[in-house]
Amino acid sequence: MSKTLIRGARVLGGDPQDVLIDGTTVAAVGTGLDTEGVDTVVEAEGKVLLPGLVDLHTHLREPGREDSETVLTGTRAAAKGGYTQVFAMANTFPVADTAGVVEQVYRLGQEHGYCDVQPIGAVTVGLEGEKLAELGAMHESAAGVTVFSDDGKCVHDAVIMRRALEYVKAFGGVVAQHAQEPRLTEGAQMNEGVVSAELGLGGWPAVAEESVVARDVLLAEHVGSRVHICHLSTAGSVEIVRWAKSRGIDVTAEVTPHHLLLTDEMVRSYNPVYKVNPPLRTERDVMALREALADGTIDIVATDHAPHPHEDKDCEWAAAAMGMVGLETALSVVQETMVETGLLDWAGVADRMSVAPARIGRAKGHGRPVAVGEPANLVLVDTAYRGDVDPAGFASRSRNTPYEGRELPGRVTHTWLRGKATYSDGKLA
Repeated sequence: MSKTLIRGARVLGGDPQDVLIDGTTVAAVGTGLDTEGVDTVVEAEGKVLLPGLVDLHTHLREPGREDSETVLTGTRAAAKGGYTQVFAMANTFPVADTAGVVEQVYRLGQEHGYCDVQPIGAVTVGLEGEKLAELGAMHESAAGVTVFSDDGKCVHDAVIMRRALEYVKAFGGVVAQHAQEPRLTEGAQMNEGVVSAELGLGGWPAVAEESVVARDVLLAEHVGSRVHICHLSTAGSVEIVRWAKSRGIDVTAEVTPHHLLLTDEMVRSYNPVYKVNPPLRTERDVMALREALADGTIDIVATDHAPHPHEDKDCEWAAAAMGMVGLETALSVVQETMVETGLLDWAGVADRMSVAPARIGRAKGHGRPVAVGEPANLVLVDTAYRGDVDPAGFASRSRNTPYEGRELPGRVTHTWLRGKATYSDGKLA
C-alpha cells in the first residue's frame, strides 16, 4: 500500500493544504505534513483539489458500437477528465434491458479500472417504450442498477412512465427521462427559432421538451417517486423544475457543458459537430441554464458524452449522427461558464459535478468530502492553465468535439481512484 502526499493544494479552492493518501483512503489533511514514509510527493501549489468527478450520463457504446467507444477507451477519457465514476447509458447493442447486459458492462468497468462504471438500465424493452424492462432483476443483479433511462428516446407513454416510477420507488431507484415529445420533433434538425427559419432546417421546439418535463414532474408527485430530467436545455424547462421543487416534488435535473456554452448560432456553419440532442438553444436559454445551475434549480452537470466514428459526423448535416464527446473537456467548460463568471466557486463545482450526481445515483464511495478516513477519489486541477483543445490527444476513441481549436481554461493534472493514480502529469496509468 503506497503513500502519496499532495502538497499545497487548494482543497475546494480554499487555502493551501497538504493531503496524505495512505493506500485507498485520505489519511491526513493539514499543513506541513511529514514526508517520512511517503512514496510519491505531488507538488500542487496553486492547484485546486476536488473530490473525483461523477458523470451521471455517459455513453460508452459497448457492447455493439465499439467503433465509437469501448468501456476501456471511455473510462480512460473519464480519468483524463477527472472522473472517478461514470454511469453508462443503456442504448447499446444489445440494449442494457436485462441483468445479463448490465452485468457485462459492470464487469468490463471493473476489469479496466480507470474509473468505476455503474450501468444504467433501460426503462423499456429495447428502448421501444411499449413494455417495462427487467427493472427489478437489473437492480438485484451484481450491477445493482438504481438509475433507469431510455435516453436517446423518450418514455413517451404516460402509463408506462407512471408504472416505471411506481416500480423503482420500491427500491429507491430513479427514472432519468429524455424529455422529447416525439410527435413534436419529427424531422427536426435543430432548435426551432430564428436561425432554423433562416437556414431552412426543421425546427425542434422548446415545448417538445417542456411538455414532457411538466407531465413527468406531475407523475412523480402523484406516485411519490423520484424523477431525473436528462440534459435540460430550455429556459421554460428551468421554470417548470423550479416550480416543481417549490411544491416539494422529488425531481432533479442535469445540464450538459455544451448547453452552458454553445448556442444555435453555431449551426450557421452547417458543421455537424454541432448537431446534438437536445439541440443547441438560444443565448437566452444558455443564460437561464447557468443561473439555474448556480441557484440549485439544476442539480448537476452531466456530460452526455456521445462518441461517434468519423464517418458518422463527416457528412452532410441531415445525415449526421447527433452527439458530442465531453468527458475530457467538461471541467474546463464549467470553469469558463460558471467559475470565471462568478456564478459558482470551486466548492459549488464539487457539489454539481461530484457530490450531487453521486447522491442522485446512489454512488457509494464517491462524491465524498476531502477528509480523513474518506476514500481517496480525487482530482487535481491546474486552474491557471489555458490552451487550445486538440482532439488528437483525446483518450476517447472518437473525436467529435465542438471545441476543436478553441481556447479553454484549466486542465486536470492528476486523478486518483481509491488512492491509485489513474492519470498523472499528462499520462494515463
